[in-house]
Amino acid sequence: MLVALGFLMVATFMALIMTKRMTPLLALILVPTIFGIFTGAGFGLGDMIMDAIKDMSGTAALLMFAIMYFGIMIDVGLFDRLVAGIQKLVGNDPAKVVLGTSLLTAVISLDGDGSTTFIVVTAALLPIYQRLGMSPVVLTCVAGLTNGTLNIVPWGGPTARAAAALHVDAADVFVPMLPSLGIALVVIGLFAWQLGVSERRRLQRERPELWGTEMGGGNITSPSGGKSPAGTAPSGGHLAVLEAVARKGDGSEPATMDGTVLDPNRETLRPKTFYFNLVLTVAIMVLLVVDVLPLSYLFMVGTAIALVVNFPKVSDQVKMIAGHSSEIIAVVSMVLGAAVLTGVLSGTGMVDAMSQWLVAIIPDSLGPSMAVITGLISIPATFLMSNDAFYFGILPVLTEAGAHFGVPAVDMARASITGQPVHMQSPLVPAILLLVSLSRVDLGDHHKKVLWRALVVALVMLVSGVLLGAIHMG
Repeated sequence: MLVALGFLMVATFMALIMTKRMTPLLALILVPTIFGIFTGAGFGLGDMIMDAIKDMSGTAALLMFAIMYFGIMIDVGLFDRLVAGIQKLVGNDPAKVVLGTSLLTAVISLDGDGSTTFIVVTAALLPIYQRLGMSPVVLTCVAGLTNGTLNIVPWGGPTARAAAALHVDAADVFVPMLPSLGIALVVIGLFAWQLGVSERRRLQRERPELWGTEMGGGNITSPSGGKSPAGTAPSGGHLAVLEAVARKGDGSEPATMDGTVLDPNRETLRPKTFYFNLVLTVAIMVLLVVDVLPLSYLFMVGTAIALVVNFPKVSDQVKMIAGHSSEIIAVVSMVLGAAVLTGVLSGTGMVDAMSQWLVAIIPDSLGPSMAVITGLISIPATFLMSNDAFYFGILPVLTEAGAHFGVPAVDMARASITGQPVHMQSPLVPAILLLVSLSRVDLGDHHKKVLWRALVVALVMLVSGVLLGAIHMG
């Protein structure tokens, strides 16, 4: 009964948000509540959910002050040079911009923290997407895919959890999977290029008067009357033309994040404190990696220092805090809403019942292939539950079953991390809620574009791991 209710609850939630019958926040609150009542939990739901909210409070605080900190850094101009540098590197070609999104996300993801990665990536790239009239869903798709795949680095979380749960060395889990990781990143690069080319064609099709090309192809007309080969990106002289794609119907300036990003004349710019802000941000990133302070407290202090130094007047400080309130409310409310779902899943026993069912349905004849089966199970399981629940709850049980058939624990650990590209897209992951909130993308739209691609990447990691000998089968 609990197994059926658990899977039906998740399916109902996904259906509602992907068909846009309900906003993700309301679905996160109402769907688990209704299904929790069906389990007979009654008024006990309150305690379950409050316990989950307590567990999520640190994450909510982290996201609140991280959004505020990086929002301030954006407003004062810290990232303007980074954006200019990236734009110079990728030019005005949507295909190159999307590929650059994957590369930038990959580099920043090496710090192992998804939230920080998504904040920096959206700060640097969302204004470029908006200036070129590109869909922000493409940004969230590529960034989510890339970060989820690189989430298997030993300091990222899943690999460390798998190693700790099975008492194996994290390096022994991760290093043999490096070739599979490389292949997965190549696949993501291909996806990124395909999405970028699709965006280029969409812009040419929807605004042919700006590109000098009709739907079926043709040439791109330059301002001087010359022509470029069909499908090629406009050169630097076309930036003003492309900006027009993002302009509103009333002829106003292109929309930018909070209406201030990349505006060289915005009142919040603080060029005199640029190097102080740079040093402060680098220091926070170093402390984040060293892990000597709780991340939420680290960003609290960083935000306070940034406000005091850049905006000494109390009235200006109030304006800055209020200016980022909409983004903060959006993401923090989603995190607290996700606590309702996790609270009901764990408190009613749905997670335990679902994990036991998954283990029970595996026939003995498939025992020698337990590592591959574990990899396949990790794809939906880590989407439906937290990494802690999977790696400390389900993986040890699967590993013990595999041990009876001679499957090494380290192989089970390697296979278990291949589901991370899909896991990162879960509404239970605060970082992905942060990404879609900052990009102002509907979670359902993100899922439509990213989930099947994430599944492909996860399967590529698993299959390549088997073929290259990192994961033994049979």
